[in-house]
Amino acid sequence: MEAILDPLIAGILQSFEPLNFAMLILGCSVGLLVGALPGLGSVNGVAILLPVTFLVPPTTAIIFLAAIYYGAMYGGAVSSITLGIPGASTAVATVFDGRPLAQKGKADLALVTAAVASFIGGTISVILFTLFAPPLAEFALKFGPPEEFTLMILAFATFIGLSGDSIPKTIFSILIGLVLATVGLDIISGKPRLIFFDIDGFFHGVNFLVLAIGIYGIGEMLWTLEETKGEVQVHKVTSSLKSLWNNVRKLKDYFATTIVGSLIGYFVGMLPAAGATPASLMSYGLAKTFSKDPDSFGKGEPAGVAAPESANNAASTGSMLPMITLGIPGSPTTAILLGGMIIWGLRPGPLLFSEHPDFVWGLIGSLYVANFFTVIINLAFIPIFVRVLTLKFTILAPMIFILCIVGGYAPTQTMHDVWLMLLFGVVGYLLRKLNYPVAPAVLAIVLGPLAEQSFRQSLLMSQAEMSIFVERPLSAVFLLIAILLAAYPTMSRLIKNGKTAE
Repeated sequence: MEAILDPLIAGILQSFEPLNFAMLILGCSVGLLVGALPGLGSVNGVAILLPVTFLVPPTTAIIFLAAIYYGAMYGGAVSSITLGIPGASTAVATVFDGRPLAQKGKADLALVTAAVASFIGGTISVILFTLFAPPLAEFALKFGPPEEFTLMILAFATFIGLSGDSIPKTIFSILIGLVLATVGLDIISGKPRLIFFDIDGFFHGVNFLVLAIGIYGIGEMLWTLEETKGEVQVHKVTSSLKSLWNNVRKLKDYFATTIVGSLIGYFVGMLPAAGATPASLMSYGLAKTFSKDPDSFGKGEPAGVAAPESANNAASTGSMLPMITLGIPGSPTTAILLGGMIIWGLRPGPLLFSEHPDFVWGLIGSLYVANFFTVIINLAFIPIFVRVLTLKFTILAPMIFILCIVGGYAPTQTMHDVWLMLLFGVVGYLLRKLNYPVAPAVLAIVLGPLAEQSFRQSLLMSQAEMSIFVERPLSAVFLLIAILLAAYPTMSRLIKNGKTAE
């Protein structure tokens, strides 16, 4: 234990050195802002600010960039809750219950829940990172394409019950998302597919954020305007220290959900190429499936905020694990961090712990410090965040629209995606009127490319034998759990009907 504790304490003390601490606080604050602005997120924030790190030592540089990453995970919930626009792909699931809570006048509860759940998720993941980094990295390597594909199937299965009794509508929504995920160039042959009307913009596929911002930003705005004739006014929101403390105390009601979300997030995050977005969506789906009151989800359930927020923060730390121990990035953001480490003259991998212990333990120590100070900064700014909701919707709607346009343009910087986002907004509005769930479609367009890639790689490995998915122990277990989860809503309904008949 001393072999871990002594260097960890040294790493934490290293974070409090004047330059490191200043860069850490700056990184947390910038990350919070970047995460809250639609269309940016941690990937763009880290990429844009990477050149700044060439002016400081490598340890200070990784502390700064990791703090941005952490801050962005927290910040993504801000616009999701206050405006209904996902600040980043990792915060899409937060919209499902965060926005309804804000519309009920409980934005402070949603923001506090998001911040505290993020803190718990970050803390658990950093502890796991510290204690079990090498063995967990070796375990992650056992995940080949068959295991990755069945894990994606497991994620889809968790969403089968998301729309209550409308299982056919949920499946239809998933299929729509999967179709959109195949737009672009074939991953093996490179040939174009589903290039609608020969429009060049479809060659780069359908960007996930374009879909999410269109459906949850434009679509929600159109729905609200129709329902309220522009006269909507969110209930008065209080943001005193007393209400802040009361909201923190309410976390005990969904503490178990937060812990489970943290573990799921860390586990999914450490898998190469998975990342925080699938982790948050899976955590939300499982929280709803096993909730005592699943019908409350999507209507303003605090547990529906805690689950994805704890998961995406845990996943952000988990994705650093394969980067540090194996040199394999666990997410797009850690891929940029990996590039930065190479530029700084460091070689990620098993030898990094022995060759550059100050760098590794400085990073691990900074994660503890960054997690603590980010939650403090986040909680301190909640009164400012909730003031956004005191604006009349006639003022708020144009602001939402402009942010949606910026968010749709930012990922690829093409007008094609802006027009596509507006189209998705109309589609999202129509789906809302027809009572079709849009969350499964969002999940499908995120996981679709990952699932297709691992599925086709698996078939190449097995020479087109489907039995590969049941012959390998881990993939067989995932498939079995997926089948049980998919059947759970139907079985529980049959049991309930049977008891009613008696």
